[in-house]
Amino acid sequence: MEACAALLVARGRPCLNLKKAAEEYRAPLNFEEVFGNSNPVELEVGCGNGGFVAEKAKRFPHTNFLAVELCSNVVLTAMERIRAEGIPNVRFLNIPAEILPCYLPEESVEKIYLNFSTPLPEKNREKQRLTAPRFLKIYSTLLQAGGSIEQKTDSEPFFDYSLEQYAQNGFSVTQVTRDLHRSEYAAENIVTEYEQGFLAQGKKIFRAVAVKI
Repeated sequence: MEACAALLVARGRPCLNLKKAAEEYRAPLNFEEVFGNSNPVELEVGCGNGGFVAEKAKRFPHTNFLAVELCSNVVLTAMERIRAEGIPNVRFLNIPAEILPCYLPEESVEKIYLNFSTPLPEKNREKQRLTAPRFLKIYSTLLQAGGSIEQKTDSEPFFDYSLEQYAQNGFSVTQVTRDLHRSEYAAENIVTEYEQGFLAQGKKIFRAVAVKI
């Protein structure tokens, strides 16, 4: 972790009341200081081992990327990947998504990526889904006018739930496909490690873009 310290811009403190922490604690990042430039910023929530954000950053060197991951050993693997490949335009936050407003200024992000978030199908865990209204409120606060959320999932029930929540919480849904790899969006798609596994199982990939109204 020390070797990758320059890539880690925030590490959330453990706390019992995440909502209270997000409301009371503020340490907004200065993106020009973090990245050394004023390029636009995009955010991946739940970056896993960093395969997606690494490829995205290489394809778009004039965009800065923030990658959020709650699990410390997983974010370490992602940081080691970025460090080993010498990718200059990625930084990491080892925090829960609930406290993103503690660190990111309002209307500072152009796009948010949700790649294969855990569906949490149990009804009593609905509020924990990363497309639940409380998270969409956070994303809306962080996104610039006209900014968007790009979501991919292998779970059709979770996808349907997400589409409904976008429509009810201030987003316009576009680019909806229920079979990404047979769609017009396949050519530009970055295949994640999870995605490769799902495809090997014969699963379809669902994708949509939700634009902040």
